[in-house]
Amino acid sequence: MQMTDLIVKKRDGHELSTEEIRFMISNYTSGVIPDYQMSAMCMAILFKGMNDREILDLTLAMMHSGDVVDLSGIDGVKADKHSTGGVGDKTSLVLCPMVAACGMKIAKMSGRGLGHTGGTIDKLESFPGFSTALSRREFINSVNKNGIAIIGQTGNICPADKLLYALRDVTGTVPSIPLIASSIMSKKLAAGADVIVLDVKCGSGAFMKTEADAVRLAETMVRLGTMAGRKCSALITDMDQPLGHSIGNIIEVREAVSVLRGRDEGDLLEVCLALGSEMLVLGGFADDRAEAGKMLMRTVRDGSALEKLADMVEAQGGKREYVYNTDLLSNAAVELKAVAEKSGYIRFIDAEKIGLASMHLGGGRVTKESAIDATVGVFLHKKVGDRVGFGEVLAQVFGSDYEKTESARREIVSAYVISDEPVEKPAFIKRIITPAG
Repeated sequence: MQMTDLIVKKRDGHELSTEEIRFMISNYTSGVIPDYQMSAMCMAILFKGMNDREILDLTLAMMHSGDVVDLSGIDGVKADKHSTGGVGDKTSLVLCPMVAACGMKIAKMSGRGLGHTGGTIDKLESFPGFSTALSRREFINSVNKNGIAIIGQTGNICPADKLLYALRDVTGTVPSIPLIASSIMSKKLAAGADVIVLDVKCGSGAFMKTEADAVRLAETMVRLGTMAGRKCSALITDMDQPLGHSIGNIIEVREAVSVLRGRDEGDLLEVCLALGSEMLVLGGFADDRAEAGKMLMRTVRDGSALEKLADMVEAQGGKREYVYNTDLLSNAAVELKAVAEKSGYIRFIDAEKIGLASMHLGGGRVTKESAIDATVGVFLHKKVGDRVGFGEVLAQVFGSDYEKTESARREIVSAYVISDEPVEKPAFIKRIITPAG
């Protein structure tokens, strides 16, 4: 079998067999197939596509290129959630404790932020002493004891995906649904959960800019999960403005805790309830979404969800008092206010601009090696549909030095579009994708 023949076959629009896909991934991972040949294959896939069987074979080949996590030592139904990334996306900090408080097990591997999109691990490490570097045994024991643990991705999960991801980034082959879907789902399947719920974001601050593209990706991933024997569904959620009010690590932790205390019932809670309801229904903990929503809200009102977050933080080296009193967390050195330059209604907030402003403050990574300043970020006082007066505060900007903070303040003002006419608040949940359609 020759890689050249496979490239020509896909270039001409033909299907690759299961054996051919396994050969390709195995030999690329081991270094036998060079980057330039795999680049040609990625471009052929970008232009000619793949059918569901091919995408599943590609996903499973990448999944089995490294370690596959065995969660059989965890009692009960295991759930996982994946977000395609956005600005202010701190859903895991709210969603996972709520679901765990309902009795479902959360055994989750999460990543760090890169660019203007945040990472769950960075946020959790805002709690002093918190460690995501648990051994496999410690991870399983922690989930069995507390119902929840979130750790960093292990080094040998889907090595083929790591290689392909880096290659696609420099060869113009990132926007391919088969390649995106197999990349995401290979890692989710390798992580071992029984139930997988996907949060596919669309809009200015998301990777998928249009709802149509987000739906195509979500439908493909749900089919892959189902074909692989997992219970899977997806939500299409809005990222034409940041989720919630905060962008930055410590201030996002504070907002998440505020939601778990029942003090904030905005769009962040709305998205978390929708994702959590899918988890509970798929896992057999609730008969329908309405019942599941009530169960989740009960964990907020009785404090059990906040307690689950504190249990996890303590089990992974942090101090639970920081969960109950987030004022103990560090504050930024500089604070400036971004104010409205005219009166009217907020018509649009460029989520990507807001995310980039936070990154420029030091709250995100330009490269994987970049250091994170957990104290910096942005808090939005006004969101789409809100009325604002001239000189009224749009957002607070938190930074480490005046010059960077002032530059970010100007970026944030320019991210707001203010209209003279009233603007309807957008729906954050756009669609729910299930195996049944």
